Amino acid sequence: MNIEKASEMNIEQLLSITKSCAKHMIENGIFQWNEYYPSKVVLLNDIGLNQLWKLVKGNSIIGLVVLTEVEDKEYKNVKWLTDNGNSLYVHRLAVHPDFQGMGCAQKLMTFAENLANEKNYNSVRLDTFSQNKRNLKFYHQQNYIKLEPIYFPNQSEYPFYCFEKVLNV
Repeated sequence: MNIEKASEMNIEQLLSITKSCAKHMIENGIFQWNEYYPSKVVLLNDIGLNQLWKLVKGNSIIGLVVLTEVEDKEYKNVKWLTDNGNSLYVHRLAVHPDFQGMGCAQKLMTFAENLANEKNYNSVRLDTFSQNKRNLKFYHQQNYIKLEPIYFPNQSEYPFYCFEKVLNV
């Protein structure tokens, strides 16, 4: 498995993965993603900003992650563990359901942390849906510290929990 920058020519495969993940989560009672999010426009924007990475196995894309230093407005009031301005943010981590449970998400997160270390970021930050118990356990096992909740009213009435892993302080 390799991790590479995604390009516009990958958009249909990337969208297929996020739609498959959304369907899989909904089937398991996790209403985190839906048919509208993440959209093709969102993924194309990520590609345009050079922040979308793909996990490739053979000739197939089986996962993706967005890595950015841009802090979303929803994070502005979060009491992070490190000062703002030097963190890497993880968004839209997705592994096709056929490849879940095989260490793919771990590989993507290790890649994110290695990239953050190489670029001397102080930490890696993310949020995950409070009702996604599997993700909550995963990030806890990766030594991320659970912080406060934030809300995305257009996605869910339930909160998303912020997490941070301190790297270089």
